[in-house]
Amino acid sequence: MLFVILSICCSVIILVLLKLAKRYHIDVLQAVTWSYFSVVVVTWLVYKPHITTGVLSSTLSNYNYILLAVLMPVMFMLIKSSIQATGIILTIIATRLSLVVPLIFSFLWFGKVLNHSQLLGIALSLIAIICAIPWKKGRGAKKSTGAWFYLLIIFMGVGLVDVLTDKLILIKNSPDTTSLFITFVMAFIVSMLFVAIQIARKKTRFSVPHVLIGCVLGFANFGRVFFYLKGMKALDTQPSGFFLAINIGIITLGTLVALLIFNEKLSIINKIAIFFTLVAVLVLSNKFINAV
Repeated sequence: MLFVILSICCSVIILVLLKLAKRYHIDVLQAVTWSYFSVVVVTWLVYKPHITTGVLSSTLSNYNYILLAVLMPVMFMLIKSSIQATGIILTIIATRLSLVVPLIFSFLWFGKVLNHSQLLGIALSLIAIICAIPWKKGRGAKKSTGAWFYLLIIFMGVGLVDVLTDKLILIKNSPDTTSLFITFVMAFIVSMLFVAIQIARKKTRFSVPHVLIGCVLGFANFGRVFFYLKGMKALDTQPSGFFLAINIGIITLGTLVALLIFNEKLSIINKIAIFFTLVAVLVLSNKFINAV
């Protein structure tokens, strides 16, 4: 259970850092870029991935790696924008509900038959995401007119990342940790290209402090994945319990931090969204055991 708690804490720390980015004038793109660099270094030291010619060949010919490498930094930037436009709580709702996207994908593209729990979970998730959208400004709240866009795009984008990650895990000649390492390396390269374009267009300039900020973000990102994998291995006999604990934990801790530290405001319909999110996660927690 310790690994689950640590993974939850790392996930919320990432959201808090992105929340503070605007206040302290942090260039999130630079921070994200150096976070991937630190993740690459730590992943190499911890997992010591074995990169063979066969692995490199399959990587270069597998478009999933490329799509994932592009999506990862892009989703970081979108999550940052969503947090600034809607707050931590509603952003968490969108990221947690994205777990239904792989189910919808498997139904539409592969014709997989969904059981009753999965269908109910999808329905509850869609209701929750609709309730999470700040359709009008609340009292004292500063809601962006594009808030609905951020929540929906994160809902679909994070779900797509999950779909691509699941596909990479199925690669037989590449262990999970090696696939992870390769993905982080490619994400760093893509992020560096984005930064280079911004510098060339004189939209930003290289900043040493962002290297340090990126390392902090990177350690939290690595910790999130590292403790998640550790927790999943430790609780492999109770996958539904692990899945439920991670998601409920992130929603609960993230909500408490947002309310107590950042004083975020929620409308009644947003509170209903939290309720439906929790119920949807509870219903979908048995997806690993195929309960009907």
